[in-house]
Amino acid sequence: MSPLSRLVPPILLRMPTRPIARPVPRPAPRRRPPQTSRPRWPTVDGRSALAICAALLLPAALLALHWLALTRAPAAWQPAAITLRLAAGESIDLGGQELAATHADRRHLRVRRDAQRGWMVQNLSSSHALLLQTGALEQPSGALELQAGQRVQIGTQVLKIEASSRQQLAFSAAGHQWRYDGALLYRDGQRQAACPQTSWPARLAAGWNSSMPHWLTVGRPLTLGGNLYCDNRLGLELGSAGAARITAQQGHFILHTSRPDAASLPVLLLPEQLAGAPQDLRRQELLLSDGMVMIVGHTRLGVTTKGDSLTLRPSQHVRLFATPELPLPPALHWEWRQRQPGLESAPAAVRTLAMSLATCAAILLGRYLLTMLRLQSSALPALMENAAALLLLACAATALYLQRSLQAVPAMISLLLAGCALLLWLAHPARRNLLGICAASLLALGLLSQLELGLGASDTAWLRYYQKSCALLALGMSAAAVCLQWLQTRQHRGRHLAQTSIEWLLAGYAAFALAGLLLQVVLGDETGVFDLQPVELAKLALAALSAHCLALRFNWHSQTGNTTSLAERSARWLHLIAPALLFLMLLALALVQVDDFSPLILLLVWTSAIALAYAVAAQQRALLATILALGLLTAAAIAALRLLGSDEVIRWGFYADRFLVWLQPALHPHTGQQLLAGAQAIAAGGWWGSDGLLGLRTLGQPAGEVLSVPAIQDDFAASFFLNRHGLLAGLMLWCLQAGFLHALLCAAWHNYRQAVAARHFRQAWLGRFRYLMLTGAAALVFGHFLLSWGTNLAIFPIMGQPMSFLSAGGSHLLFFLCPLLAFSAFNAPSMQGE
Repeated sequence: MSPLSRLVPPILLRMPTRPIARPVPRPAPRRRPPQTSRPRWPTVDGRSALAICAALLLPAALLALHWLALTRAPAAWQPAAITLRLAAGESIDLGGQELAATHADRRHLRVRRDAQRGWMVQNLSSSHALLLQTGALEQPSGALELQAGQRVQIGTQVLKIEASSRQQLAFSAAGHQWRYDGALLYRDGQRQAACPQTSWPARLAAGWNSSMPHWLTVGRPLTLGGNLYCDNRLGLELGSAGAARITAQQGHFILHTSRPDAASLPVLLLPEQLAGAPQDLRRQELLLSDGMVMIVGHTRLGVTTKGDSLTLRPSQHVRLFATPELPLPPALHWEWRQRQPGLESAPAAVRTLAMSLATCAAILLGRYLLTMLRLQSSALPALMENAAALLLLACAATALYLQRSLQAVPAMISLLLAGCALLLWLAHPARRNLLGICAASLLALGLLSQLELGLGASDTAWLRYYQKSCALLALGMSAAAVCLQWLQTRQHRGRHLAQTSIEWLLAGYAAFALAGLLLQVVLGDETGVFDLQPVELAKLALAALSAHCLALRFNWHSQTGNTTSLAERSARWLHLIAPALLFLMLLALALVQVDDFSPLILLLVWTSAIALAYAVAAQQRALLATILALGLLTAAAIAALRLLGSDEVIRWGFYADRFLVWLQPALHPHTGQQLLAGAQAIAAGGWWGSDGLLGLRTLGQPAGEVLSVPAIQDDFAASFFLNRHGLLAGLMLWCLQAGFLHALLCAAWHNYRQAVAARHFRQAWLGRFRYLMLTGAAALVFGHFLLSWGTNLAIFPIMGQPMSFLSAGGSHLLFFLCPLLAFSAFNAPSMQGE
């Protein structure tokens, strides 16, 4: 045996053996030609599409009613040009019928063609002045530029003008030497004492003028009339205060006569020669020149002269006619123009604006499409939203400029502005919640009511409320979207707003609002200043500043515990709450200037809500019970006022006239008629509206007698809405308002829960700040709803507060509602950097 057989078992030796197979090389695989893969289209997110459709359903339906009202509006004509032809020496009397001026008298002015001087105009109205404008210069009827050497007789008193320069006017009267510099009146070189019962703003302005250089003084007129020499008044015998006044305008001193029905004293310009006849300033003739603007009532008439023809082009407050036919004097000819809500005869600037708005709408629709296609991770939706916001901001500013300088844009452009604004508001998913949907629906509903007012009136000025509100809404929404996009961009880059930055923003906002209030107190009146209402800015500024001070209060226990003495805690309270108290005091003083106690009610509602929110956050049950008890007592007091007699109300002396009108409206011919007319309008609407079909049949049709209710566009806007659409539509409006308030309070409570769960001071402060801010803002909105509904339904006395979202209040929309919606839209996690 071989040595190998000894080592290997026999069973293995008997197994057959196979030769070792060599590996066979395999052929190389063939390369297949590259195949082009089919593009995979992004899928549609069904939930996002359903959420977008649900959010846009009600606002889109209301905007469709806007379009339906515009298409169903009856044809209306107005004069585009009024041409007058007179021979030399002839004259003609014109009034509201011949000039299509809605607020002019039946015989308002007399136009005469002089052979040497040209066209002359004389005011015949006893209640309205005639105003001529040439660029920035104004020349009212009954006015005279005072120059050295003139003699003016007012009643039995003669004023002899001795010197007139850009700085001061010197004259002699009643045996004294007088000097007036446009701000202060000096008698024999001495400033006069203040008049009895002078208001504190007038005293403040007089003190400021006496201590400041001339270029910093506040202009105050010199009043002629009355029996006292005091302040800026020069007393006249047998003449009431206000018989005439002197003002300084652009380096000239102008004597203004009062209306003939307001003063019995004649104002005569005495001739230089004793043999000449004196000239009555109230009946003086004014020269009409080419390019001048003549204001008759509230109607503006552009003047164009050419030989024997005078052409007047009316704008603003122009009367509308159902047919282009009107009996006119032979010397008068009208060129008719039909009202065009669309773009049929629009100029090139308006057509460019329409194309820009169509582009903005297309960008926003693309933004919605990207949301439905699950492309939220891309930066393209944010870029599209920002581009649409900037484009809409430019379009809104252009529309406002055209409305103030030229003819207003057509109503269809205003509808595009409103539609783009609401599309932009609901474009971001964070704004498609209950608060955002209710706000968009309320805005669309309010604009629909203003559009019906404009289309149903026989005056072109009513449609301007809708046009102005749409432009301001687009301006506010686009500015809010740009700010929110900027804040979100900072968040994505990890750059969050620090607490000091937010405090500086609050301080700047409060200072800006305070400056506006001071301007209104010094230069304005209860209607505002420079056509704006600074009070609307002050409301949110007051809520924000107070919320900041109270939010800081909750961190005291974490710093010093319970060892702080009462004096130190009182000083800290005063340190934190002093800015809010100062601002509240100034705001109350400014609001008391209004001949109405509604601002005090607003402050009371806001203070109660803030105190209630603080009591809940601080868990102070005694304070909470006290506030609730005071609320019940207030409701009982309102009910008890109805049971008291008018004699008891008169004995109080606190706004007795308002309460008497409320208790017995039939006995008061003016304010009482306003209350009764509003109640009659609501009763005529019934449950289904004046047409019996919730106002759908009367969309765009004439409004009728309801337009005669005073302040129907703002204070009594709810009466018009209930008259047109009925109480069932009013219930829908109430539900939307309740939903908006509920959403605001839910957002406030959510921020409070986050503040309680926060483990960092900044997060806790910011959560409490938003909680108190949203609660205070909700209280202010609730106050507006309460006062407006109470006024229209005669639950409260008449109070001049607009209804949020429904009334035609431009300042309330731009300075209060839009910032409030922007603040509520920016969620708490984004602000806190979580």
